[in-house]
Amino acid sequence: MGATGPDRAVSLPGYAVFAAMLSAAGLPIYIHAPAHYATDFGVSLTALAGVLFALRLIDVVQDPALGWLSARLRAKRGIAVGIGVVLLAGSMLGLFAVTPPVAPLLWFAITMTGLFSAFSFLTISMYAEGVQAAGRIGGAGHLKLAGWRETGALLGVCVAAVVPTVLVDTGAPYAWFAAGFAALCLVAALLMRGQWGRGGTLAPSGFRQVLSDPVARRLLLIALMNAAPVAVSSTLFLFYVESVLDAPGWEGPLLVLFFLAAAGAAPVWSRLAVRFGERAMLLSAMALAIAAFSVVLVLEPGQVGAFAFVCLASGAALGADFAILPALFARRMSKVAPDAAAAFGLWAFVQKASLALAAVVLLPALDAAGFSAAEGAANPAGALELLTYLYALVPCILKLGAMALLAVTPLPAPAPASA
Repeated sequence: MGATGPDRAVSLPGYAVFAAMLSAAGLPIYIHAPAHYATDFGVSLTALAGVLFALRLIDVVQDPALGWLSARLRAKRGIAVGIGVVLLAGSMLGLFAVTPPVAPLLWFAITMTGLFSAFSFLTISMYAEGVQAAGRIGGAGHLKLAGWRETGALLGVCVAAVVPTVLVDTGAPYAWFAAGFAALCLVAALLMRGQWGRGGTLAPSGFRQVLSDPVARRLLLIALMNAAPVAVSSTLFLFYVESVLDAPGWEGPLLVLFFLAAAGAAPVWSRLAVRFGERAMLLSAMALAIAAFSVVLVLEPGQVGAFAFVCLASGAALGADFAILPALFARRMSKVAPDAAAAFGLWAFVQKASLALAAVVLLPALDAAGFSAAEGAANPAGALELLTYLYALVPCILKLGAMALLAVTPLPAPAPASA
């Protein structure tokens, strides 16, 4: 897999592994952390939702500020990234491998703050660096780099989503998960050493430079609307499988199927986008996601096979979101804000805002309907019906909105292909 030609200096495997590390600290935490603290420490879903929402309010200031900081630290970005990786690994160990030394809800808030702060800074730095790296690759460099990076990210999500369920017989699945994550952090840091700050000296780009561009604003809005359905389904996945599908024990295999489908589809969507255009492929993927989630509305308890088809189809659709949208935004930033750290500060905020909004709206709604995540709880029929509609119908509506916006948004043109 060695790179040749103009992209010799770009470590595509390094980007893939680093993205896998970050993705393992992103979406899976919304799957595992609330369930872990609700089940093992008795913290209410509403309280957890409140903490998650408060953390996202911090991100209103923090993510753009971290983008600004990453741009100013460009010459020393390698050192800054190293510090961020240490904070990321330490926060994950504290969240899952340490018995809370204070009130569990407070410990949850402290460790999640460290985790998300490091996650934001490292994500922003990786994507900003990727803008310049893609330029060194040439041709369809943004899609090529995105194919490696997002495939790695999806594989990281896949592994992180299922590992705690696989390790359940160890007696401390979350502690082992955190230890494995710390080891992955070390590998990712080693593979990416020497990759930071290689785009030469660039004038830092500000938020005004990004937000004054109408195409950039539209892409950020599309990203928010398109990420929201994933946030909704991810937040409710474990609850749906256990309580509505009535298939306890299938959470791990179904998550693996979902994220493996996404990882396998991501490079395929990238190649199809080069041939048929990004808009057509994104619209096709969104339509596929709507069709898949529509099936959930008619499923009966125990229909695991049919739900596996939903996971396969919706996972494949997610692969397009991961592979194409960041590449489009990076391509636009290469024109309007070459030092894209500030731009990806905004991008990171948009991605996490969708997860926060999902948590703060959905979890209290389930609480109010009488839903309980406790093992063996007898949930009222109305709560289970609400859970089904929130899990399946809401994502369909949000996807339709994203499709309408994408259809009228001018997309940045690709660079001429290199010989």
